[in-house]
Amino acid sequence: MPDGRAAVPEPSAARAAELRAVRRRLDRASSVVLTTHVNPDGDGIGSMVALASRLLRRGAEATIVTPSAPPASLRFLLTEVPALLAEDPAAADPLTRADAVAILDTAEPKRLGGLPDHVARTGGVLIDHHPPVGPPLVEPAIRDPAACATGELVFDLLSLYDEPLTTREAEALYVAIATDTGSFRFSNTSPRAHAIASVLLDAGVDSGGMYRALYGVYSRGRLGLMRLGLETLEVDPRAPIAWIALDHRALSRVGARGQDMEGLVEFPRRLEGIEVGLLFRGLSPDRTKVSLRSNGDVDVSAVAQMLGGGGHTKASGVIIELDLEGAVRVVLDALRPLVQAAVEPEPRPPA
Repeated sequence: MPDGRAAVPEPSAARAAELRAVRRRLDRASSVVLTTHVNPDGDGIGSMVALASRLLRRGAEATIVTPSAPPASLRFLLTEVPALLAEDPAAADPLTRADAVAILDTAEPKRLGGLPDHVARTGGVLIDHHPPVGPPLVEPAIRDPAACATGELVFDLLSLYDEPLTTREAEALYVAIATDTGSFRFSNTSPRAHAIASVLLDAGVDSGGMYRALYGVYSRGRLGLMRLGLETLEVDPRAPIAWIALDHRALSRVGARGQDMEGLVEFPRRLEGIEVGLLFRGLSPDRTKVSLRSNGDVDVSAVAQMLGGGGHTKASGVIIELDLEGAVRVVLDALRPLVQAAVEPEPRPPA
């Protein structure tokens, strides 16, 4: 680790003990498969790449296997590590050879595609920063919502070794932390997150290059979706909630891909006076994906979990087996009381 490591506060005693247990398990493995949730994001991909890079440097076999394809904006991270993406038949080979599976950025079996069967057979480790729900899929496990991103936990894990970060590892961790903190704008951006980012920059990360790779280029399809989405923008008359709703034909109408949806939920979220922004995306005539984002005290994960989804306090998601109109109605009915309770002043006691 660079000399700047001392500037990063030490992890809690509980986290440190879990980190040591995860390291011991990985050190015993000669072949590791790393995986994350469906629709992998920057935190999942970046965390996997950083850990895989370190395992490869230490002489282990390490292969990334994802249950669905990552967005094109993140694939530049995957050029120097073995990676099998989105139901590649070749994934059966490393899964068969593996003596450990490292699950990163999720603890939910339903978000791992068909990989839980391999986890049950092989065992391994779990590293996640989402609020724990249910028992861990595998032990040892780190499930610490105090971390700004799973990338923070992987940074701490790599800090246990007396080896400096490579630029590739630092770039992967920077992507993990930057994307999950909204480029260090969200409320989960802690002083420790900034301290880690400083170490990563010292290790060779080009922050301008990272920004261009992640956010600097829009496809025509993405711009078309922005136009369509803004045309559907609505505000609830009873609570400060705004949303965009795109039906299942929206992508084909503008020649866009699923990854072009990334970030659209920020438009209703950023509307002045809004507490919660929503994006409804029709996956089929009777199936809708919902992204929920909170600006204040509203815990959108409570609504997502109630409807069968999950996520963070301020950023969650759920898939609902209803058409677009029905999904909007169900989510608003569940969300509206929470938002109203958060923004309406408590009644004053009688004098």
